[in-house]
Amino acid sequence: MALEEKRPPVTPMMIEEEAALRNGSRGLPPGPWAEAAGPRPRTTERHIAVHKRLVLGFAVSILALLAVTMIAVLLSVRFEECGAAADGRPRAGGNESLSGAARQPPGAGQPPGRPEEEARGGEAAEEEEEEEEEEEEWQRRRELPPWARPRLPRHLRPLHYNLMLSAFMENFTFSGEVNVQLEVRNASRYIVLHAHRMHIEAVRVAEDKLAGGVRVARTFFYPQTQVFVVVLNRSLEVQRSYNLKIIYNALI
Repeated sequence: MALEEKRPPVTPMMIEEEAALRNGSRGLPPGPWAEAAGPRPRTTERHIAVHKRLVLGFAVSILALLAVTMIAVLLSVRFEECGAAADGRPRAGGNESLSGAARQPPGAGQPPGRPEEEARGGEAAEEEEEEEEEEEEWQRRRELPPWARPRLPRHLRPLHYNLMLSAFMENFTFSGEVNVQLEVRNASRYIVLHAHRMHIEAVRVAEDKLAGGVRVARTFFYPQTQVFVVVLNRSLEVQRSYNLKIIYNALI
């Protein structure tokens, strides 16, 4: 008769240890130490999934921003085209587009003061032509005109100067008025003075104080020698005195 193997009695402690071994708690009894030493659940897959969602959301937001920007640009271009069509202006680009100057009639779109400027430009052109003719005349004489010489001509002699100046410090300009008493040594219809970067408002020539004035034909600057030339209708008489009055302004 075989002897039966004696097994130790099963106690609650043994049951707990076996359960702990099955759960991977390294045979430790249940408690705070067993929970701390036990294996924690792995969260790598969960983190990867969260990262994928974040990247996908960022990409979607960038694509949405690009789409909104493109729509805004297209709308602005369309708005400009509609405004140009409403104003009657030609659109840029295309083979049939014309410039604004080509579509506008002559004289349209010009400021109100344009005719006066054109008239002044015509007068300036006429003065330049007269200057050229006079220079050619002096060249025929084989002489330099009075305004092209390095020194002022000596056919006039200044006797007295009366100068008045007014300075304006708010815009750094000044206005002046000069009266020069001249004595004529040699007959001439030109008065040449040193002047540079000035705006001449008025020029008057009078004979003494009792006689009438001498008409001024024209005036011009000659930048090469920095002089201002007054051309008279007639020559000044010898041994007579005249009064030259010039009103001007310039920058300080």
